[in-house]
Amino acid sequence: MKNPEPMKPLFIPLMSLLLLCGCARQKTFVPDVDDVLAENPELKRVLDHCKDDSLKYRAARFLIANLPYHATNDVPSMDAQLKLYELHSTGKYSPEEVIDSVSRAYGRLDVSSLRQTSDVGISPEYLIENIEWAFKVWREQPWGKNVPFSLFCEYILPYRVGDERLVPWRKEIYERYNPLLDSIRKLPEAEDPRFVSEALFDSLRKAPIHFTGQFEPSPHIGPKTVEWRSGSCKEFTDLLLYVYRAVGLPCAKDIMLMRGNRNAPHSWNVMFDKEGRGYYFTLLDNMTDGANPDAYWDPKGKVYRSTFSLNRQMTDSLRTAPEDLHPAFRYPCMEDVTAVYAGKQNHTVRIAEDRIYPPVQEDELLYLCASCRMDWTPLAWCRVTDGEAWFCDVEGQMVFRLASYAERRLQMRSDPFVLERPTGEIRFLSPGEREEPVTVFHKFPLYLDGVSGRMIGGVFEGSNDSCFRHADTLFVVKDRPYRLFTKVQTDHRKPYRYVRYRGKAGSHCDVAEIAFYGVQPDSLPLRGKVIGTPGDNSGHEYTNAFDGDPYTSFDYPEADGGWTGLDLGKPYIIRSIVYTPRNRDDYIHRGDRYELFYCVGEWRSAGVMTAVSDSLAYRVPAGSLLYLRNHTRGQDERIFEYRDGMQIFW
Repeated sequence: MKNPEPMKPLFIPLMSLLLLCGCARQKTFVPDVDDVLAENPELKRVLDHCKDDSLKYRAARFLIANLPYHATNDVPSMDAQLKLYELHSTGKYSPEEVIDSVSRAYGRLDVSSLRQTSDVGISPEYLIENIEWAFKVWREQPWGKNVPFSLFCEYILPYRVGDERLVPWRKEIYERYNPLLDSIRKLPEAEDPRFVSEALFDSLRKAPIHFTGQFEPSPHIGPKTVEWRSGSCKEFTDLLLYVYRAVGLPCAKDIMLMRGNRNAPHSWNVMFDKEGRGYYFTLLDNMTDGANPDAYWDPKGKVYRSTFSLNRQMTDSLRTAPEDLHPAFRYPCMEDVTAVYAGKQNHTVRIAEDRIYPPVQEDELLYLCASCRMDWTPLAWCRVTDGEAWFCDVEGQMVFRLASYAERRLQMRSDPFVLERPTGEIRFLSPGEREEPVTVFHKFPLYLDGVSGRMIGGVFEGSNDSCFRHADTLFVVKDRPYRLFTKVQTDHRKPYRYVRYRGKAGSHCDVAEIAFYGVQPDSLPLRGKVIGTPGDNSGHEYTNAFDGDPYTSFDYPEADGGWTGLDLGKPYIIRSIVYTPRNRDDYIHRGDRYELFYCVGEWRSAGVMTAVSDSLAYRVPAGSLLYLRNHTRGQDERIFEYRDGMQIFW
């Protein structure tokens, strides 16, 4: 296959035509094949090549008609970004080491110099090669007979998976992965694309993957992701798209434009059975039970399935010139599949006009937005009807706001509100005049850090036997530690020479810091010889639990059997214990500068302070949506409210 010819700068004229014709308001102008051919007459060669095969001809027209909605996004520094994934894929270096090495050698990604090249200028040869390979695998494979043409066009035929640089990929990936299916190709079950998809998935997930979410957002990295197997959900979703489509298996990508409990979008894959039903799966979570919507617990808000074709029904319903729409819905190549995932927790959101400011106008276009740090990302749209904003098919356990879009920016039109997941009830976070004190212990939901919860079920023990053959339980950790230093009292009056923390099964005995205290008030922690289960685990030795640093930790190499403790030299009565979980530095960090914000229409500061302990004390309007920013370090921060003396993150 030849490399694609350089793309001609044909994007601007056709997009100008789109914008001019869209101003009629009654119906957004959508170009057809003739409009694209007028911009790039060379594409007629694609139609001529396919004219003797009716399905190929229809497929060619399908691709050409949708070229204006796809483009390559590139930057001169993109080579440096690709090097990040390549180096990380070796498994030899941490993400931090990779970022540092590549930055010194190649510089950092500069998104300010982003260049977009429309696919309207695509090489006819590239398009022809893609069509030929797509039809080859569709027609030669036994499961192809159960992949309808419509599914083929959307989820096998496309020549790209995102905004990556266009390079040939089908032949190389086909020759690498098609032999994996030789053993099942002659089975009767091979006519079911889901059966084959699951067999291929079993093979693909055996190879190691190198996950990181620390690389800067960038254009898609392209088919090299199949070789590198490095990155985040975006790269692993692309990996499966390339492989499945290369061997003739329909594969889709479902996306959350913004995750319901984090500050980033999320995506995963969908496979199909011979009836056309979809089943989600991902290399990260090994999820394959798409028939059970409750199996995917993450709060989703809205879920869309990426398509190659423009959703013309949506553009007609929007009835708005493209330049007046938020970019997420300007040229929507997606369909709403929220109901598939939400199941019984699928709700209609209705916001009355007295909750919308300034006063709403009939038929006004409003967006349902989700939080991204202190900004908001549109997830859905509606037109005001009878004074109300109606959004269908929404899953809850999220905080939303309404917004309109004007002058190239979102304008907030409501207070934040919580949509309860089980009931669909709406609760506004509208602060009043009354202030309340709040005590803040962390800036990000701890259940997402992956490690602090491992202390739940862990046991502190005392013994006068160095092997702990006869040990008494001093305290059992029953809850995730909500602060950096948790102090608990014990009821035991028996003295012990040996004390330890024993992690629950499967926890790797993760703990960052432990201190045992005797009966003397205001005493220093008891000292002794550190004892425990040794093991080389990249600097996470058992001695770290007693080094006085809450940001070093013990992480036993084995999931079970780890413990760390002290030989006190002589027996002591243990009156209290202070412990710190292994953590991602999302607790309040002494010495760091913090600023708490509260939302009253807009974000307002409650003040900046330097932490002198593991908590911060503020006063804010009661019922506010809150956000804690660390000006010293870190990126993990998330909106929360303060109820019953606790931080409730959303």
